Amino acid sequence: MTAKLIQGYEVVIGFETHAQLATKAKIFSRASTAFGAEPNTQACAVDLALPGTLPVMNREAVACAIKLGLALGSHIAPESIFARKNYFYPDLPKGYQISQFEIPVVQGGEVGFYLGDEKKTVRLVRAHLEEDAGKSLHEEFHGMSGIDLNRAGTPLLEIVTEPDMRSTEEAVAYAKALHQIVTWIGICDGNMQEGSFRCDANVSVRRPGQPLGTRREIKNLNSFKYMQQAIDYEIRWQIEQLEDGHAIQQATVLFDPDTGETRAMRTKEDAADYRYFPDPDLPPLVIAPEWVEQVKAAMPELPRAMAARFVQQYGLPEYDATTLTQSQAMAAYFEDAAKACGAPKLASNWVMGEISRRLNTEEIGMDAVKVSSQQLATLIGRIGDGTISNNAARQVFEALWSGEGSDVDAVIDAKGLKQMNDSGALEKIIDEVIAANPANVEQYKAGKDKAFNALVGQVMKASKGKANPQQVNELLKAKLA
Repeated sequence: MTAKLIQGYEVVIGFETHAQLATKAKIFSRASTAFGAEPNTQACAVDLALPGTLPVMNREAVACAIKLGLALGSHIAPESIFARKNYFYPDLPKGYQISQFEIPVVQGGEVGFYLGDEKKTVRLVRAHLEEDAGKSLHEEFHGMSGIDLNRAGTPLLEIVTEPDMRSTEEAVAYAKALHQIVTWIGICDGNMQEGSFRCDANVSVRRPGQPLGTRREIKNLNSFKYMQQAIDYEIRWQIEQLEDGHAIQQATVLFDPDTGETRAMRTKEDAADYRYFPDPDLPPLVIAPEWVEQVKAAMPELPRAMAARFVQQYGLPEYDATTLTQSQAMAAYFEDAAKACGAPKLASNWVMGEISRRLNTEEIGMDAVKVSSQQLATLIGRIGDGTISNNAARQVFEALWSGEGSDVDAVIDAKGLKQMNDSGALEKIIDEVIAANPANVEQYKAGKDKAFNALVGQVMKASKGKANPQQVNELLKAKLA
């Protein structure tokens, strides 16, 4: 697909995402990673960089990196190196961050996702292990600043893409797909508000066919909504600058959700500015093939594998299968309903349609869904056996969702929603409609299909909507033949 141009410019976007790993202890110390503690109550001597302390690698953090590599089809380095990334911020007690530079633990791989009905792929450069910094606090101190080192040493995976994205929509879709993967395999809780999943977007623009433009990095985008607003604004700003004859300066910028604008924070550093060198306190990280196999054996079925199985086992379109595997909870709900009702495509339609619409409207997740998979399966079964129509099914669903009832059949009876399947009673109504509408009958016999639809409408009205539409069509056509 040709990249969408904005005012004659092509947009180029790459991502660096920090996924906080779901370990109980920090990456190089045994201090807790629990969120929300009082400032500086979860920072031990190692985190504070007191003289004489030495880092000790957290095995579980490495297992998380292996899981990500397996999930993304990456190469997992049998030996990788930790390096010191040197910079001076008040919330970095050592004066350097332990990270990986030349040889990261996870190399290559890709993230696939759908944008509408078009399949997209974003290539990954790497994912490397590193420790988080502390946090500077300002507003709480009435004009003064403070440092909270609880977060210092929290294990992170920094996941870096190639500059493969060509629109804001594609960038947001990639971020959502990556978020799905890290939460699915259980290495990150994905809580963006608490900073567990933080995205930095590198944005540049260029004329088609020209070299890559100068990029500006938008830091710490902690919601998909703000991500879209920030990238959209940055694209417009860069194009305006170029159109006015100004050069883009490489910089790190922040997004202000109150103004909807990005603003420069500092000149963007390059790798040379950090003076990377191997950390002398940490030996190379060696990952034996047996360890990779052990982690692989304990992995859950991955989204793309599950989607492929849904296509093969249930005959679903690829789009349906990909949508249903956005979360383990949704996939499990669909599969339970599909097996119980024996109509996988109908189950898919209901989960992707009415269920998803309700969840979005009420801003709740699958864990709070108000109609169980077994209730949905029973409802679909009643449509299939002709007990109720599709319209009646939506009324039953509404009653179940709102808590008016919990038994599908009881709701159908209480609301009088059973379809009229008695052919004798239905034929009587059809005969009366034919007799009362001779003009429509003549028009239909003259080849006008709209006249037939009008007759069907009259039958449905006379039956108060309880007639089986398929049966109406069959009997009416037979009568008019």
